[in-house]
Amino acid sequence: MKTFDKYGVSVPEILLPENIDIKSWSVIACDQYTQDLNYWKEAAKAAEGKPSALNLIYPEVYLEEADKDERIQNIQKTMKQYLSDGVFADAQEECVYIERKTEYGRTRRGLVLAIDLDKYEWKPDSKALIRATEATVPERIPPRMKIRNGAALEIPHIMLLANDKDDVLVGGLGAGAKKNAPVYDGDLMQNSGHITGWAVKGSEAEKAMQDALEVLYKNGTDKNGDTFLFAVGDGNHSLATAKAVWDANKDKLPADSPVRYALVEVVNIYDTGLTFEPIHRVLFKLDSVELLNTVAKELGGSIVDFSDEASLEKAVSDTGAQGARYGFVYTQNNSTVYKMLDTKITDLAIAALQPCLDKYMASKGAAKTQIDYIHGSKDVVNLGKKEGSTGILLPPVDKNSFFATINGRGPLPRKSFSMGEASEKRFYVEARRLF
Repeated sequence: MKTFDKYGVSVPEILLPENIDIKSWSVIACDQYTQDLNYWKEAAKAAEGKPSALNLIYPEVYLEEADKDERIQNIQKTMKQYLSDGVFADAQEECVYIERKTEYGRTRRGLVLAIDLDKYEWKPDSKALIRATEATVPERIPPRMKIRNGAALEIPHIMLLANDKDDVLVGGLGAGAKKNAPVYDGDLMQNSGHITGWAVKGSEAEKAMQDALEVLYKNGTDKNGDTFLFAVGDGNHSLATAKAVWDANKDKLPADSPVRYALVEVVNIYDTGLTFEPIHRVLFKLDSVELLNTVAKELGGSIVDFSDEASLEKAVSDTGAQGARYGFVYTQNNSTVYKMLDTKITDLAIAALQPCLDKYMASKGAAKTQIDYIHGSKDVVNLGKKEGSTGILLPPVDKNSFFATINGRGPLPRKSFSMGEASEKRFYVEARRLF
């Protein structure tokens, strides 16, 4: 296995099914559609009677059911069965360049490679090469360890972000890979778009990869000498679990064990097919005026009045604004109030706001249920119009300040952003031997 120790990256031994049928093999990330059992029933129908990644994962919609241990045993049994039955072609030492066309007409490009878990850390004060973007909940790790520990295969939905304005890594390697025929190509199940993968392999590709990683390494090194190479975009708890499993086994495994590594897809944060959506906030049974004034005092800036939701939303979403803008929608004297807090904050807006909300809620003895996290501005406005509620609109996520904010503040607060719609999340395709 070719490794680039300085960058915490290695070229994995990729396993792909023989005569791959993408529509039945490839399945959406296990942490999606957790409230939609019907989605997973339809996935089971699409995969029925064929080898499928669905049989190698634990969809989280089933996490509360009583047969957890039996499910895990069946997953690990199926992994071994697929290996012994010849479901996979011979392993190839290669990365895979991916082009994913979503149902929304966007094309996202990625590069599947392996990362060294010793170069990754999720803890808030970390200055590791590879860092979490959002707060990690330690309690969510042990249940996931049961699935990974002892598993014969790894088949991941983790996506890492690269701060690569010149697109030297994914785009550079993709240009070379596309000179050859793809290693897989097909539509995804449940109308989720199309995916194509090309092998990135050989000495020439490895040299290009090393050169690209060196550019990102230099650009990602701050004045203190700390280098921030990759940020976790999706699958943060899965990657934290992989690290926990390696840490638990490293004393009894060789230093170059496959368990030391995790298979991921790296995506350029500036990829036009990668959309970042803010996750807005709604607070309940709290004084809206006092809340706004408290946040304004904490963050500074000026409060601006608006007459309607359209003009408020437009102002909050102004990408040319000099600082973060927050929209507040609430009811006062039986009328809907639209106000904006215009600040000079240059960090990501949510990184500054959430600590203020946490502090205010704690001062009022508010319960966790008195805040909710909402996708879509229309829903936030409608909730804000209800008596006793305060809707808070957040501006678009600024890709330019993303890495700088995490480097300066550490991981973002919980539920800070969403990368695209649910159906745009990563689908399982590539696998790799693990234990």
